[in-house]
Amino acid sequence: MKPGTLLAAMVIGGVSLLRAAEAPLPKAPDSPLADVNAQLPAWLRFSGELRARGEGFLSNRFVNGNDDLYLLQRVRLALDVRLSPWLRFYVQGQDSRVSFTDRVAAAPPLQDSADLRQAYVQFGSRESRWLDLTAGRQELAFGEERLVGGGNWGNVARSFDALKLGLHHRKTRVDIFASSVVTARDHRFDRHIAGDNLHGIYGQLGSWIPQSTIEPYLLWRLAPSVLSETKGPGRLDTKTLGLRWAGQVPGKSEYAFEAAAQTGSWGSDTMRAWAVFGRFGHEFSGLGFNPRLRLELNRASGDHRPDDGHHGTFDVLYPTPHDKYGLTDQVGWKNINHIGFIAEIKPRASLVLQSRAHDWWLASARDGLYNAGGTLLVRDTTGRSGSHVGKELDFQVIWSPNKHVGIAGGLGHLFPGEFLTRTTPGRGYTFPYVQLTYGL
Repeated sequence: MKPGTLLAAMVIGGVSLLRAAEAPLPKAPDSPLADVNAQLPAWLRFSGELRARGEGFLSNRFVNGNDDLYLLQRVRLALDVRLSPWLRFYVQGQDSRVSFTDRVAAAPPLQDSADLRQAYVQFGSRESRWLDLTAGRQELAFGEERLVGGGNWGNVARSFDALKLGLHHRKTRVDIFASSVVTARDHRFDRHIAGDNLHGIYGQLGSWIPQSTIEPYLLWRLAPSVLSETKGPGRLDTKTLGLRWAGQVPGKSEYAFEAAAQTGSWGSDTMRAWAVFGRFGHEFSGLGFNPRLRLELNRASGDHRPDDGHHGTFDVLYPTPHDKYGLTDQVGWKNINHIGFIAEIKPRASLVLQSRAHDWWLASARDGLYNAGGTLLVRDTTGRSGSHVGKELDFQVIWSPNKHVGIAGGLGHLFPGEFLTRTTPGRGYTFPYVQLTYGL
């Protein structure tokens, strides 16, 4: 679709959203499936979700005129069967499509029509018993999903064929899992790739320090084929050892910290990589609109020499990375130094207005810039293009008029720095979106 047409529609939609949010909240109507569930036994329930999002890009890959705006649609329908407190069956189908596109392909990760997203059996209970076992196609999500998550911002999202054992008591939980990520294949049944595995142990220690959680983890990733620095194929075998610590302190302040170190082999290369994240935030609840400020810092290692047989670029595994390092998603947790400032207000309980500012530098000028999903965008192996990636300003509106409906819109613009102006045509990148979600 021509950028001007849809962009104008997004602006009009955003203004309409703000006006609508000023009106009194309507009473939440029953969802379409409420009447169906009312006629069913208590152990059988249907649920679902409809989502539509207009989004796109202006100056993709920082090239003037490389623009596209399109419409994403996603439908989910699930059946939940709880035969007893210790036995549950869950099945979720998903249909994801893209329309009005000019430059992006109608294929994964934007399109995957009519497929099985989840199908598992669960023994035991996460709430009332000390053990639960989940087997089948399922979503895996841990911590803030910086390394393992469902990627639900994406139109197709992510699931795993997995076996997961949970051991828990009060606020302490340990998950032990073996899994293989499912590869989306439009018009064909989605399957995992044999040998492409992620196994791990993830702990949640919620009672050690008041109002906080400490989450140690070990993640083991295997893949049958990757390219080493010499471009020769080989097996991937890496371990990620990490710790997340998050909580609240008196006075409406919150903090989070995460650090991870990676070791193993990347083909014929030896892998040594690491990443850290920190956040501190405070809510000024005594002021009007409850303003909230946050400072975020990220650092992830890069590769300092492209031909020394040592892989130093941090691997983000299977994250939910959207808007963690900028709304445009052009920067990820690899070879990066990042500082971010976030400010938000809540004019009413259901409405959030948010602005963000970001600044990035490459950790190693001889490595490249990777997007939020971990894909390499551009690299100068000589290191002569500098390290300053650029700055970004983001604005978002998030409105939840009732328990079934979610409406959001936003605009992000990346201002290229020295590195991007020297390695690309150097045009600023813009990402707009408007989204409607309806829970069935």
